[in-house]
Amino acid sequence: MPKMKTNRSAAKRFSVTGSGKIRRNKGGKSHINVKKSSKRMRRLLEPDFLEGSAAKKIKTYVPYL
Repeated sequence: MPKMKTNRSAAKRFSVTGSGKIRRNKGGKSHINVKKSSKRMRRLLEPDFLEGSAAKKIKTYVPYL
């Protein structure tokens, strides 16, 4: 059976932590930032972690992460 192909767009957007959680970066912080508060911008810099069915779906896209 041939090797599974990695979805390259998903591989660039997601990474796996040492404990196996899937990390992603939040969007909405590259432009039109004047009206966003400092607190909101700081929260957008923090990574987000996928859970449940979303994490399961990404693991099928990126089997070798």
